Amino acid sequence: MSEQSQLDEYRSRARAWLAEHAAEYATPREFSEAELVARSKAWVRKKFDAGYSAIAEPTSAGGAGGSAQQAAIFAQEEARYHTPTFTGVSIGFAMTMAAVKRHGTPEQYNHFGTLTHRGDITWCQLFSEPAAGSDLAGLRTRAVKNGDSWVVNGQKVWSSWAHHADWGILIARSDPTLPKHNGLTFFLVDMKSPGVEVRPIRQITGNSDFNETFLTDVVVPDGNRIGAEGEGWACCMTVLATERNQSRTGGSGRGDRPGSVRALIRQAAATPRDGGSALDSQAARAKLARWFVQEQGLKNFAARLSAQAKTGDPLPPTVALVKLISATLLQQTQAFLMDLDEYAGAFSTEEHDREEVFYQYLWSSALRIAGGADEVLRNQLAERALEMPGEMRADKGVPFNELPY
Repeated sequence: MSEQSQLDEYRSRARAWLAEHAAEYATPREFSEAELVARSKAWVRKKFDAGYSAIAEPTSAGGAGGSAQQAAIFAQEEARYHTPTFTGVSIGFAMTMAAVKRHGTPEQYNHFGTLTHRGDITWCQLFSEPAAGSDLAGLRTRAVKNGDSWVVNGQKVWSSWAHHADWGILIARSDPTLPKHNGLTFFLVDMKSPGVEVRPIRQITGNSDFNETFLTDVVVPDGNRIGAEGEGWACCMTVLATERNQSRTGGSGRGDRPGSVRALIRQAAATPRDGGSALDSQAARAKLARWFVQEQGLKNFAARLSAQAKTGDPLPPTVALVKLISATLLQQTQAFLMDLDEYAGAFSTEEHDREEVFYQYLWSSALRIAGGADEVLRNQLAERALEMPGEMRADKGVPFNELPY
């Protein structure tokens, strides 16, 4: 049997399995936060039992030992359904495991990989701080070595869904006598540890996805350190590169999924306007054409980056393009949806569709900052991809404890 025939057979099996086991998610459903978390874990476990969780990862780490092509096929078929996806699951599968696989030991990857890919634990990211957002290397959370463990003190902020996470990936300053990028170390932290306090932040959307996380004398075993002491910044870059590649709007799903440009085109064609439809507008068609090109470009570029990541090589600096373009595209398309309905956020609580569109528009604004602000990403592309001169930095090479802030 040819390779293509084998892949076609795999697609048929995956499609049949999903038709049986994901039938309840054929249409969108709303869940409470707690229910979403529980259903997401249960869905991961169901896929794990059937050999569809972490398909391209080794069986020793809870994967299915399959190929990248099989993983892409299943993702395409699963995208036909509205399966529950808690952010803590995607952080674990993509960002956490990327760092552990690249910088940790095989034992760490097998242990935490199995727990994650089986749906036993979920994750959050403990990076940003009140005084260290875009300048992440300026963080002040301290990790002090104490025998076979570390004692961590500090505050993190904008920790997405940390109030429902079982574990967190943490970057902390372990040596303040080194320049700020060098004295950092990366840890895996049990969020149930004594001294961890999570406080949800109420957002403009009315939800509390983000959190403040306070760490007071939190003991972290040295066995939960990923990479060498002082290797934290490299681990962070692996996480952020993976996050930016995951942020694409194109993805590997169907081209007519809700929120895609194809869906926007259909909606514009169905929206009456002056004896015709909104699609009759030359300005609307020009926007939709530009967004469609961007969406397809993102889809193909991100697929190439994902294939490259499977080789174990670090992602190139151009990965910043995925986050930069996709976040802007999402905000523009959500604004277009409001324009189609000729409203600017005014709706009643009974108008669920309008409320959802406005919510997504507000949320899209946060994505212009989360995972790297637009300005930071443009700097990275200029300096690392285009090799343009870097901005002047007064803190370069200066020990962190000698900086004036």
